[in-house]
Parts: sequence; structure tokens; C-alpha cells
Amino acid sequence: MSLKRSAAATLHRHGRLRLSLLLSAPLAWLGIAYLGSLAALFVTAFWTTDSFTGDLVKAFTWDNFRDLVTIDVYRTVALRSVWVAAAVTVIDLIIAFPMAFAMAKLASPRAQRWLVILVLTPLWASYLVKAYAWRVLLSSDGLLGWGYGLGATVLTLSYLWLPYMILPIYAGLERLPDSLLEAAGDLGARGWRTFRTVVWPLAFPAVVAGSIFTFSLSLGDYITVKIVGGKSQLIGNVVYDNIGAANNLPFAAAVATVPVIVMLLYLTAVRRTGALENL
Repeated sequence: MSLKRSAAATLHRHGRLRLSLLLSAPLAWLGIAYLGSLAALFVTAFWTTDSFTGDLVKAFTWDNFRDLVTIDVYRTVALRSVWVAAAVTVIDLIIAFPMAFAMAKLASPRAQRWLVILVLTPLWASYLVKAYAWRVLLSSDGLLGWGYGLGATVLTLSYLWLPYMILPIYAGLERLPDSLLEAAGDLGARGWRTFRTVVWPLAFPAVVAGSIFTFSLSLGDYITVKIVGGKSQLIGNVVYDNIGAANNLPFAAAVATVPVIVMLLYLTAVRRTGALENL
């Protein structure tokens, strides 16, 4: 009994030790499942396959990355994927910011609750159901009839990830004191100047949080492209095809490192702005 009391007293006195023990299990799982899988991905990317038997050859080589850089089609697919992710992020930001501002600053508390529920409602539906719904809408005999292609992919992804942009911005704007907006108005600042000097700087960390969701989810998506993309190819499709039909796991791993590197560069860039520290 005294040992239990001693341990309890030690944990009570040392808050950091208590926190470390509490987080040890989930952090260990994160290290094994996430960091371990990333390590396996990078290691596999330096292997190759036997051109005759298709067997995995565990010998170090740069061939996969050399092909990724030197072959035009893969460079085009990588740039196209980044462009699609950026386009989806910009479109969602343009739509989400006014909606989030109206929810946080213009709607009544009761209306806010209903609006949050409405924003969350699409997330309750299956990803595939929503993607196929857009396929029906965009088909030649559908309600919109715009057809399939890169534009259809951007439109569908913008719809799918819009809640992930609205909710962080809404949370950020809700923390913005109304007194700051009133003070800006009292000092003679008009709407655009208030937005540029007060609202946008304080909401920017929330915008960054939303953009991380929309950009990363769009960059790695391959299902939407297969459903509404027509003949368009993105990074996810190249990875999927090389794992399946081509049976070239090392090259698929090399291609899969592209979104990881792009996201690391993006996070490094936004970190320099100080936005991540203010989340």
C-alpha cells in the first residue's frame, strides 16, 4: 500500500512525468504506425523490381527517382497534382471565408448551431456516394452536363473538402473579439481596411489550418480522379496503377514520396510566417 502511495505522490509532484506516462502509449503507436510506415516507404523507394520475373530486388538504386525526374509524363503529373491541390485550396478559401465570417459574426447563437450542423452534414455521407453523385450531375445527360476531366475533378474535390476549410476559419473568427471590429470602425476604418489590417492577420492561422487539410487531401486523392477525371492522371493514380497493374511497388513508393516532400515544403513555408505557432 505504501508503494502505491509513494508512486501516487511522485506522479502528483511531477506533472511532466505524469503527462509522459499518459502519452507514452499513443506516441509509441504513432511512432510505429506512422513514422514506421514512412520509413518503409522511403526505403522501398530505393529498391527495384526484376524486369523478367517482377520480383522485388532489395538493392539500393536511384533509378526510380531518376525516372521520376527525367521522364516528362511523371513531371507533368506531379505539377498537375500540385496545381489541382492549389486550385481546390483557393476555391475553398474564397467560398469558406465569407461563410465562416457570417456564421461567426453575423448569425445569432441559435443560427450558428444550425449552420455548423449544416456544414457538418455532408461529412456524414460516404465519400464514394458524394463522388458518384457529382459523376451523375456532370455526365452528358446529367443536370449540369459539363462532362468529365480536370475541371470536374477540381469542382468535386472543392465540394468534398469545403467543410475542412470552413470549420477551422469559423473557429478562428469566433475567437476574434467584436471589440476589435468596433474599435476599427470607431477609428474610421472602412470594411476593406478592417478586413486587411484586423480580420485577415488574426484569422490567417485558421486559414493555414484549413489549407493544410484541403491541400494535402487533394494532393493525395486518386478516387475522385478515377470517378470524374476522365483521362486525367494525378499522383495518386500513378501510385495506384504501379501497385496494381504494373506490379512495381518500388516506383510507386518513389512517386508517393512526392506529396510527402511537397507537404513538408508547404509546412516549412507557413511555419516561417509564424502561423503554426498561433494555431
